[in-house]
Amino acid sequence: MKKLFYPIIIGLLAVVLTACGSNDEADKKNDEKDAKTTEDQQSKETAKATEEQQKKMEEMQKKLDKQKVDEKETVAIVNDEKISGADYNSVLSTTQMQMQQFGQDPTTKEGAKQIKDQTINSLVGQTLLLQAADKKGYTASKAEIQKQLAKIKDQYENEEKFKEAMKQAGLNAEMLNTQIAENIPYTKYVENEIKVDAATDEEIEKYYKQVAEQAKTSGQKVQKLEEMKPQIKEQIEQQKKQEKLVKHVEELQKNAKVDIKI
Repeated sequence: MKKLFYPIIIGLLAVVLTACGSNDEADKKNDEKDAKTTEDQQSKETAKATEEQQKKMEEMQKKLDKQKVDEKETVAIVNDEKISGADYNSVLSTTQMQMQQFGQDPTTKEGAKQIKDQTINSLVGQTLLLQAADKKGYTASKAEIQKQLAKIKDQYENEEKFKEAMKQAGLNAEMLNTQIAENIPYTKYVENEIKVDAATDEEIEKYYKQVAEQAKTSGQKVQKLEEMKPQIKEQIEQQKKQEKLVKHVEELQKNAKVDIKI
């Protein structure tokens, strides 16, 4: 009986071990299956979220596109110079992007009005400054235009990224070249005709204290004054120039004939 007993026990153990092995393997397969199911579920959720985000972006773009005007339409006349709908749409797209970057919704009633006013004011101001630059004899050479275009392209990884950015800004190659050709005389005019005083040490220290206080409040590390001084100096002088430029445009507008059409 014993001889029969041991083989039976061994046989039973073999069956049990096999069964245990099968259970372990089954558990392993179940774990893998569960992991795959979880992974599939996460992929589906991610895909769904991406799809929903894409839909929201498309819906937002449709609302933004509705704010555009006919490209051939005249949106304003400044001293007998017409501003086209194409120019308006180009600046509009940039303004919309800036507003979104600041976390504001450009599609609300208030946002749409703000963008419209800002776009028109910007176009009128630019036109007045360009007319003033033209009177002063400021121009842009082909070499200067090509150099500026190359600088802009260098900011992007490749040609595709550059074209994508242009598309988002509502620009094509011709429009960009025109803007560059206008921007160069504009820049020359502002640099030479709009002079501001250099930032004083007192102004720099006052600005630094404000920046340092904001940094402390948000728990950020505060750099030393000497490290930030060049940056602060530039920032203050840019603010001064911007303020003086706004006043200069206001003065130009007093003596100009401006007719807003939209």
